[in-house]
Amino acid sequence: MPLDLSTAQSLLKKVFGYDEFRSLQADIIQNVLDKRDSLAVMPTGSGKSLCYQLPALMFPGLTVVVSPLISLMEDQVAQLREAGVTAVYLNSTLSYQEYLYTTNQIRSGAVKLLYVAPETLLRPETLNLLQQIRVDCLTIDEAHCISEWGHDFRPEYRQLADVRRRLPDAVSLSVTATATGRVRQDIKSSLGISDAGEFVASFDRENLFLAVEPKSGGVNQLLAFLEAHKEQAGIIYCATRKQVDNLTQQLANLGWPVLPYHAGLDAQTRRQNQRRFSYEEDIVMVATIAFGMGINKSNVRYIVHYDLPKNLESYYQQIGRAGRDGLRADCLLLFSYGDVQNINYFIMQAAPSQQAGARARLEAMIRFAETNVCRRRPLLDYFGEEYRQDNCDMCDNCQAEEAELADLTIPAQKFLSCVKRTGEFFGASHIIDVLRGSRSQKVLKRRHDRLSTYNIGGEFSKKEWQYLARQFIQQGLLAQDMQYGSLKLTPKAYAVFKGEKVMGVLPQRETAVTYREAETAHDPALFALLRQKRTELASAANVPPYVIFSDRSLVEMAAYYPHSRQSFAQLYGVGQAKLEKYADEFLPIIRDYCREHDLEEKKRATAVASTPSQRIARSAGGNRTVEVGEAFNAGQSVPEIAEAYGVKERTVLNHLWKYAQGGRPLRSDGLLELSQLPPETRQRVQNAFAEHGTDFLRPVYESLGETVSYDELHIFRLYLVTAPKTVQSN
Repeated sequence: MPLDLSTAQSLLKKVFGYDEFRSLQADIIQNVLDKRDSLAVMPTGSGKSLCYQLPALMFPGLTVVVSPLISLMEDQVAQLREAGVTAVYLNSTLSYQEYLYTTNQIRSGAVKLLYVAPETLLRPETLNLLQQIRVDCLTIDEAHCISEWGHDFRPEYRQLADVRRRLPDAVSLSVTATATGRVRQDIKSSLGISDAGEFVASFDRENLFLAVEPKSGGVNQLLAFLEAHKEQAGIIYCATRKQVDNLTQQLANLGWPVLPYHAGLDAQTRRQNQRRFSYEEDIVMVATIAFGMGINKSNVRYIVHYDLPKNLESYYQQIGRAGRDGLRADCLLLFSYGDVQNINYFIMQAAPSQQAGARARLEAMIRFAETNVCRRRPLLDYFGEEYRQDNCDMCDNCQAEEAELADLTIPAQKFLSCVKRTGEFFGASHIIDVLRGSRSQKVLKRRHDRLSTYNIGGEFSKKEWQYLARQFIQQGLLAQDMQYGSLKLTPKAYAVFKGEKVMGVLPQRETAVTYREAETAHDPALFALLRQKRTELASAANVPPYVIFSDRSLVEMAAYYPHSRQSFAQLYGVGQAKLEKYADEFLPIIRDYCREHDLEEKKRATAVASTPSQRIARSAGGNRTVEVGEAFNAGQSVPEIAEAYGVKERTVLNHLWKYAQGGRPLRSDGLLELSQLPPETRQRVQNAFAEHGTDFLRPVYESLGETVSYDELHIFRLYLVTAPKTVQSN
């Protein structure tokens, strides 16, 4: 078999059912096929596995995949077998007879991929076995475990460099989802990988909706969110075992299908709960950070952080367990300064040499939670990546209406005065209790009910005061003691007492966040029937449902109503083996449903690109972006597209901007018709863009004296990058 990219492209559809490569996949696969050692840093859900699975099908010998998690390797082997690929694993769960059978298969050359735990690989009998056969590729999954600077260092991973030297004819591929520059350098040094073999994809998970809410306490805060995700699987992360147990019990009492997971449970209970989460469709898993590393479930639709993670690496890794199928998933973080104080307490217990680094990582976490700009900016900046979009439309800040500044001088004076009168010894929560006239023991014991600031802040709820307090901290009016959480007045605060104006954003009485947005328009009733069939097939085969088909495949079935095997084969995730095995299971359901509801098959557009770079450019923007761009080019107006998808016009404009930034042609007519600006203002806007460029809107907005709305600027920016210069000058 030729070791070239065209062969890999053919196998991509034939075996795995995918039309095109995602960003960097083609480059990494080519490097591996050329037998050049590589390090690939790609976010969860971006297709790391294909970077070694595809070459494995093309190499004549064996591909060895080192994986630290037994449940993960078992899931991946099951998925590969469903796709018709001969894959096996060696780990401690095998009986002696199963071990002998598997090693004989490996010796015979019948196996293409071997998944093995590091401790199993390091055994002399395993190394002897591999030295008797042809090994073409050694893949190290979760490669960050090699580095002592990583968040999950494992000493046995450090010994894999010796295994690499024992297999000189094999190419080495190390893959990980999270690695800072320091960790990447350590991996490369350990395994002898050159800088030219390093591939770092964007850390942006475009299908994850990021939101932060002030923690108001109690299970009631979660209920509206969970209702929006009923009959969907998700994970709620808590900081302590006690919190896991309490929240699990509360949700169970309310009728939610909930399970706990933490290190305090016995091993059998943990295994049973993890298996139920993988095999059942709608389990809510309440867990500590002990849960998730071995989960390969592709249709986790939400992640909730009930407590603040201690750093952005942990947060990013945990939200990465959602939306692996590429469909939208929601990530909600509940933020409180009480959690900050708890984390600081544990930092103080650490070795002095570790405290400064831990505190810096916590401060980055706080900046992410407190930001009022696109949340992707501080998140990606932490990993050394610049986010160049003004509006991602997939976070709470970007979905919120453009906030108008208001005079917050009076609320600021009330809050700052209360901080001063309580001695600058307390955090925001206690200050708010005093302002709102709380009769709590803490307030009464300290006689704070006798202060002049007691009960003068009833115009705002506790949640609204928390929103204001964060702004006062961000504006430098208050400094927060990182060790104890108490608030201190700054010199700026005293200027406010003297009458200096404080401008900010009034808290919203109603949340502007929408947790669910329709994906590819599909028929939910048919989707439910298809999901039921998938569950039946998975139960019979004793595999998780997502091994049969991902949610994304079912969504396409319920969107395009395929009637024939030929059209079924075009769907996402339908390779040759699954076509033969499952077409006759799902097609009758679709045909009967269409006959009953008088529906016809819809044509699915299949993207075809002539070069890997074109395929990458097209896939980088995401399916929704391509759909919107193609609909606009086909003649649909921005309002029509917005109505079809049930989104704001600004959302459509953002997709069109991403579409154009991906190097795709976009028509310019139909854009200026959306503008309400008079001709003289249009000229001012055009001049401002000429001066400040089109990368960011804020400099243009500010240069125009904040008199032109962001909606208008979105329209003009898109027009200026799509219309010919001769047209713009007329």
